[in-house]
Amino acid sequence: MDNRITFIISLLLFSFQQSYCQPARPSSLFEDYKKYKQHSLLPDFSYSGYRNGEEGLPVINNYRIFNVQDYGAKPDDDISDREAIQAAIAAANKNGSGIVFFPKGRFLVNEDTAAFKGVISKGSNIIFRGSGSGVGGTELFMRNSLLPEDPKKMWTGPPMFTFTAKGTDVAAGEIIKPAVVGDFYIQLNSTSKLKKGDWIAIKTLNNSPELIDEELAPYHVDSAWTYILNKGIDVCMYYKVIEIKNDAVKLHAPLAYKIDVKYKWSVYKFANAEEVGIEDIAFVGNWKEKFVHHLSWKHDSGFNLFMFSRCTNSWIRNCRFTDCNVGAIIGQSANVTVMNCVVTGNGGHEAITSNHSMNVLLANLKDEASQWHSFGTAHGAVNTVIWHCTYPSSTCFESHASQPRNTLLDNVTGGLMKNRGGGAMENMPNHMKGLILWNYVQTNAPINNFEFWPANEKWWKIPMPVIVGFIGNGTTFNSSQLGAIEGLNQAVVPNSLYEAQLQLRIGKVPAWLVVLRRQL
Repeated sequence: MDNRITFIISLLLFSFQQSYCQPARPSSLFEDYKKYKQHSLLPDFSYSGYRNGEEGLPVINNYRIFNVQDYGAKPDDDISDREAIQAAIAAANKNGSGIVFFPKGRFLVNEDTAAFKGVISKGSNIIFRGSGSGVGGTELFMRNSLLPEDPKKMWTGPPMFTFTAKGTDVAAGEIIKPAVVGDFYIQLNSTSKLKKGDWIAIKTLNNSPELIDEELAPYHVDSAWTYILNKGIDVCMYYKVIEIKNDAVKLHAPLAYKIDVKYKWSVYKFANAEEVGIEDIAFVGNWKEKFVHHLSWKHDSGFNLFMFSRCTNSWIRNCRFTDCNVGAIIGQSANVTVMNCVVTGNGGHEAITSNHSMNVLLANLKDEASQWHSFGTAHGAVNTVIWHCTYPSSTCFESHASQPRNTLLDNVTGGLMKNRGGGAMENMPNHMKGLILWNYVQTNAPINNFEFWPANEKWWKIPMPVIVGFIGNGTTFNSSQLGAIEGLNQAVVPNSLYEAQLQLRIGKVPAWLVVLRRQL
């Protein structure tokens, strides 16, 4: 009897391996990318992350330390530490740099039931460091929600912590010469307000029917999508100025979107903070209700824990976000890495999102809470890489409308479902072109003829995504709605598109990425 059972189990395992564990096949799309990069269906994601992915996150120990206890904070005493934390941050900002340090224990950051504003830092070279995000480490506890200015706008609950920049953007000029994807230069009518080392925002907002048709082809705009109809195609890209010569500006990374001057492209000097690091902290909310999508502002954004806004070459690592409606938002930022973080506790609205940002890397993140929208993109994000992230079969990646572009889901494991993208109807579709699923492992039940542009689903529209290496235990796709598909129920090589593109560009896989891969 035992031998028969062993034989049956062995036969089942063999059948599974034959069906779903076939040897990885070489990706023809990647081979084409290597040969014909500018004409490839695959965007260049190799510049995503801190310092273009070329350097590991720094370990800063030579800044002056601003211990929150020296400003009146005391862990585990049931007395609010908010003013002390803000004072320590203010002192570090005034110094021009600093490590705002938390010892072990629980610190109370919002005991107020009528507060409208969270803790804010405005400055570069600030490290916000705890003593570990696990049990016995540093916990920053948000007992009560911050109040939105308008409760009818359910997404406007303020973040408990915001790290941002001083100042505002300044109009710097207009682009006067066409440029293609992959170019490193733009030609302006004037560069008098810019200098080497500045960050710039390159923007267009144009509702030309021709441009809209080009973006959505082969589909057409819906009359309910009023933003894209009335205001237009909305693109914003962030770059550092490497060189200026004869009003030509050299960028730190290649253009991710074609510049056609007939659509009027403007350039702004971008107000930003650089080299901000958030490390080894547990951010904990007090969200205990059963989540209901869009039931109220408290359900959607009541416990909004963290935001980067206008931060460049910055990072979050080894942090935990617990019992929250929103874990962290990377907003209006560029070249940010979020690494080795986890979302836990009672499920809420969003996990960690790249929002209106560029070249963001979300690496080795785990959503254990099953947020309604897990890791993903929103509001015009460009070139986001979601690398080796996991979430439960009960949720899916976020794709929250308002025109995100070029998102790579690279070795992601979790559910795949149509109703978890997100976005108001007026801001649809959920994503523009450039969504790439690369060696994605689907863990919910198989789906027959999964659609990205279904005729009978108004809340799920993504034009022509590319699927390369998809393990879904039998899921199939409507191939007419895909830009390309290869490796269905079969992994492909290279195993990671992000790693392969980075290695192709700089000639090696950088040491930080080798170390991170070993930790998986």
